Amino acid sequence: MRVRPPTAPLRLYLATAFLARLAEEGMAVAVVMLALHRTGGAAGGAFVLTAWMAPHVLAAPLVGALAARVQRPRLFYLCALGGFAAAIAALAGLIGRAPAPVALAVALAGGSCGPAVYGGLSSLIAGLVPEGAPRDRAYALDAAVYSAASVAGPAAVSIVAGVASPGPAMALLGVAAAGAAALATGLRYGVSGRASKGTASSSKGAGSSSKSAAPSPKGAGPSYATRPGRPASEPATLRADLVAGLTAIRRIRELRAITAATCLAYCGIGGLATTTVLLADQRGGPGYAGILMTAFAVGTLAGSLAVARWHPPVTAQLLAAGTLFGTGAALAAAALIPSTAAGLALFALAGLCEGPLLTATLRIRADHAPPRARAQVFTLGAGLKISAAACGAALVGAAAALPPPLLLLGIAALQLIAGLLYTLTRPRTDRAVPARQAADRTPETHRPTKL
Repeated sequence: MRVRPPTAPLRLYLATAFLARLAEEGMAVAVVMLALHRTGGAAGGAFVLTAWMAPHVLAAPLVGALAARVQRPRLFYLCALGGFAAAIAALAGLIGRAPAPVALAVALAGGSCGPAVYGGLSSLIAGLVPEGAPRDRAYALDAAVYSAASVAGPAAVSIVAGVASPGPAMALLGVAAAGAAALATGLRYGVSGRASKGTASSSKGAGSSSKSAAPSPKGAGPSYATRPGRPASEPATLRADLVAGLTAIRRIRELRAITAATCLAYCGIGGLATTTVLLADQRGGPGYAGILMTAFAVGTLAGSLAVARWHPPVTAQLLAAGTLFGTGAALAAAALIPSTAAGLALFALAGLCEGPLLTATLRIRADHAPPRARAQVFTLGAGLKISAAACGAALVGAAAALPPPLLLLGIAALQLIAGLLYTLTRPRTDRAVPARQAADRTPETHRPTKL
């Protein structure tokens, strides 16, 4: 069956997300390269990168709460992406030239915009695409954008740095982020992730995956963001909004299960790059590490695109569990088989399984998050995964003296345990819980208000 091309709003969204995430993915390489180029050491770059990544999980609840409350989401995302771009451009001039505290402060400010780039943007899809197969495909394409940016970002930085220097390479990332901010002004923003006026407008574009919460063809429909007997205009405190996403993840079993499983899995994936370098040094030389990681990244992109193209007839829950088991099995085989050719194929296979995991995760979050907590759930989930990956990288660094195959087996074991954890803790049904039921089970902490 022929797959329809993305609609114009979705194409604009994908372009916006790609440029923003390309800048984010490229920063991990550009910051260290620029510090090394200007100071002769990479330590300064590592500190700046830490300051850039640290706010992702800390700022995620605030970014999600603001995204849910603002009456002008277009202005919110313009400011968030614009601040993101400005911080990258400033760091291009500050690293290695300005006092370290100045660069660290700018990195902290820019990193605080990171949750808008990841989970914040993904939460907009529910308001752009109708529920059902079109939305499932949209999340698969969004996952492919993540994968494509993870490949293109470091590659673009390396190419520009090789032709010119790391300074222009980081400036290019700033231009990409600025382009994302400009494109964001043309996005169509539904009201699912923000405050609205009245019950009729609150359901328009709500993007719930359940039929009961979806807007009618005329754009009208019931609102499930407030409980009976509570005025829709009753304001909520910012403090209540800050915990809305955490409350939803904690109380809604499906969200709790996928969050725990993906955090555990990403704790392993976070240490994969370092482990691959050590493994390559033992088996095939330093250049082999780049080949293995490229195979993994390309496999991830191929897996995301395959799900978007063929839309496998399985639920998001089964897709998530299957990909975790598949990634773990492929990495375990790569650790046990010393052949370089087999290792390349197995890393590509692991990436092929890893790609659909993000697609399934996005679909599960959209299906089960209460409409008004959707932005918080997306931003907090992304921040937790990034933090888990950072912890994994630190753990591998501390255990670097162990044999590389043993480290890779440990990463594979985390994927398998994550798959088992998700299988055991998710609800005993493959049917999506209607968003109305999810909202009813969640304490009302996100009633509409104005900033």
